[in-house]
Parts: sequence; structure tokens; C-alpha cells
Amino acid sequence: MAERGGAVAALAARFREGTPLVSAWCGIAEPAVAGLLAAEPGFDAITLDMQHGGHDFDSIARTVPLVAARGKPTIARVPVGAFSTVSRLFDAGASAVIAPMVNSAEDARLFASFAKYPPLGARSWGPLPALALSGLAPEAYLREANGFCLSLAMVETREALDAVDAILAVEGIDGIFIGPSDLSIALSGGAGLDPGGTVVRAALDHARARARAAGKRIGVYAHSAARARENIQEGFDLIALMGDGALLQLGARAALTEARG
Repeated sequence: MAERGGAVAALAARFREGTPLVSAWCGIAEPAVAGLLAAEPGFDAITLDMQHGGHDFDSIARTVPLVAARGKPTIARVPVGAFSTVSRLFDAGASAVIAPMVNSAEDARLFASFAKYPPLGARSWGPLPALALSGLAPEAYLREANGFCLSLAMVETREALDAVDAILAVEGIDGIFIGPSDLSIALSGGAGLDPGGTVVRAALDHARARARAAGKRIGVYAHSAARARENIQEGFDLIALMGDGALLQLGARAALTEARG
């Protein structure tokens, strides 16, 4: 039986199954790219990046239906401080929104206010594309959306790590997401980029333990397939595998190696 709420609610449904999910990470603002990756059975979700990638609201609004056609959820990362975009992305049918640089409980509360309908937040009404994709009646969508429109706060600074318990305690925050590269820059004071180093790994272990203690989800970006395998074994809920550009390069190199012998 299809999950109630269709692809819009699929991420929350998959999280309830308790197995780590792997998402493609897309910065190329061409809907066909995300559509092709969504067709790969091994990907559980597609993440579209507005912060460092080329996506904007229009490209995401055009991409979500292609991903949903494969029965998969779309996650979107907004630019720093762009909380006003959060509600629009959920209206467009995104299943989760990642907000970067959430460094305090105050930041988290502001994020949640745009992500959730009252009484948890102040999201306003207008989810016409999301309604069509969910198959829910308006009243049912309003009643259930706070449970399947998920808010993931990025913890990527020393300040955020220090406040991680307070961030996780905010009602309306469903989990956290870690960018190891950003975290390595922050923890080294800008001295280096070492996403797989021991300092970052220790910080990830700490953040994962705090998320577990709070009963909330934790996601992480993996810069390689090998690191993604480790993240899966470590028990992260969501692993974003590399990026579409990197995957394109890997595929091209493998094909060229075979072609040229």
C-alpha cells in the first residue's frame, strides 16, 4: 500500500523504518539531473542545494515533481539565513529543508517558525503543489504536515556544537545535519580542510550521541563513497553522497578508463 501523503511524506515514513537513508546531492540546477539520479534504486532521496549549488526556488519547484514521479522525497538546503524560503519549499512539495549556520536555540526557533504550522510555528497557508503531490485533502494536509515536513538544522560551527542540546530541544526542529568540511574549517579556525580528520570525527560522534539522546534525526554529508559506507555503519539517519558534479566525474573517468583500456 502506498504511504499516505505520497512522496511528500516518504522521508518521514522511511525514517520510521529505522534504516540509514542515502541521498544524492544536487547542485546542478537542471531538473533532469535530479530526475536521473532519482531513477537510481539505491538513492532514497534527492537533496537540492541552494546555498553552494546553482538551485533557486524556480528550479526546485520544477525538480520536485520529477523526483516525486519516482516515488522519492526531495530535500532542499536554503542559503544562510533564508528562512523566508522555507515555507515556499514545503509548499512546492519538499519533504525536508536543511538550514545552514543554525548556531543557537534562537536561530532554531526562527527556522522552526517558518517550517511548521501553528501551534509549533507560524507557517502560512498555500501548499497547492504539495497538496497535489500528497493526494491529501487540505484539512488532512494541515493536520499532518508538521509530522512529515521535516526541519534539519545544520550544525557546522563550534558555537553550534556547544549549543547542540539547546538546538535539538527546540520544538519544531526534527533533527540536525552536519557538513564535515564546514565543521573542519570552523574547528581549526580556518587552518585547514580535513572533513575526515580525527577532530571532525569526534565532533560527529558527539553530535550523533546528542541527537540520539534527544530522540531526533541526524544527517551528514559524505565526501566519498568510502566515507558514506562508514557513516552508514556508524548509524547516521541520512547520508548525502558526494555531489552530482563529482558523480559525473567518477562515471566519466570509469567509462574512459574502460574505453582506453
